Amino acid sequence: MRPSNKSPATNPPGPPCNQHRPIPHEHSSKIKVEAFHLHRHFYRNMEPQSEHDHSPNPKTPESPTTNTCCAKCGCPTNLAPPPAAATSYSEISPPPTYRPIRSPAINLPPNNHSQAIILAPVPQSQKIPTISPPFHFQIPSKRIQSPNDIRHFIDSDSGKNFLGFVVALSESIRGHKISDAFLQSHTVNTILSIIADLIQWVDEIPPTQQSARYGNVAYRTWHSRLVDNSESLMLRFLPNELHSATIEIVPYFTDSFGNSSRIDYGTGHETNFAAWLYCLARMGVIKEGDYQAVVARVFVKYLELMRKLQLVYCLEPAGSHGVWGLDDYHFLPFIFGSSQLIDHKYMKPKSIHNQDILDNFSNEYMYLSCIAFVKKVKKGLFAEHSPLLDDISGVPNWNKVNSGLLKMYKAEVLEKVPIMQHFLFGWLIKWYGVFFSFVNDLLFHMI
Repeated sequence: MRPSNKSPATNPPGPPCNQHRPIPHEHSSKIKVEAFHLHRHFYRNMEPQSEHDHSPNPKTPESPTTNTCCAKCGCPTNLAPPPAAATSYSEISPPPTYRPIRSPAINLPPNNHSQAIILAPVPQSQKIPTISPPFHFQIPSKRIQSPNDIRHFIDSDSGKNFLGFVVALSESIRGHKISDAFLQSHTVNTILSIIADLIQWVDEIPPTQQSARYGNVAYRTWHSRLVDNSESLMLRFLPNELHSATIEIVPYFTDSFGNSSRIDYGTGHETNFAAWLYCLARMGVIKEGDYQAVVARVFVKYLELMRKLQLVYCLEPAGSHGVWGLDDYHFLPFIFGSSQLIDHKYMKPKSIHNQDILDNFSNEYMYLSCIAFVKKVKKGLFAEHSPLLDDISGVPNWNKVNSGLLKMYKAEVLEKVPIMQHFLFGWLIKWYGVFFSFVNDLLFHMI
């Protein structure tokens, strides 16, 4: 920049600039501020003093004096402020609207229910007590109508033993593949043939052409055939002395494949199938040595049938949690499948995101089979349509996954009134009622 020809003495008077003002020793409190201004002028304004002027330009029209500051040194000036822009930058180019896919949990009340599930003890397996003559089979009926009824069932021997049966099935398949060799009794083979017949019926009863997305009415024809033949199907494997048990176990069986009125299916119907297996174990028809085959053969075949019913007849999910649930229809195969993978040398919970693993091992492990089926029927990012399964994939090992799912099954299925209000109680699965629970609690406190 060229130096000005003007003498410093000819400059019009103006407010003093701090760069030339001596700093008195008595103003020690302003030393740092004045030093800051000296630093700014020395490094940022490498120009002659004559160019640093706070007076208005004489060639420009006069403007009213305002309290503006020098952009270089911060001192007050007599210059007019720059004219305001007609349009702000934000109006010209507003920032894009960002909406996160999953809103962060900020300023939300604590989720006490999830915390209770985490802190709850892991359910333990139990031995199933078998019945003995005389038998008092009866038509089962619904008993649960309120949360108090749920508490009575969970605290009763029936509730604890039924959950212990599910845990025992889970433990029996631990570390085993579906293709492993298991002992298959005559009862297991007969049940497999029954489910195979039910699959054949789906092929014989094709879906009708309709505009509704869910609930093909042809399913009612299939279910009607199931109800009509259910008693004869039970007599295929029941011994002669237990033929009278059909009046009690048939309702569990027919309610294991969905509801014909609503044309839907959910975890409540799946729980009825587990209850049907539990009744067979109570009668001694299924023994503890059959548990591995029950999971790897019977339940896998049942899962095959249900997926076919869901796809062919478009069964509506019953009581689904949407994206915030494990699956629209099932829960138990995730429990059994996670037990299969405990202590696996290579596959971890995060392996579900590897498509090659799903393609090659979904026929051996139920958990991977369920993940593959979810990805088949749901489109989009996995973390969006199945966030809970995506979160579970971050758990370090399968043992924690299995124990967490068992606690979740107890809390989200067996302790939910909308699901368990359809559960049946008879002589094999007894309902002890409120009075029994009151007497039991009273005796406990007296002891």
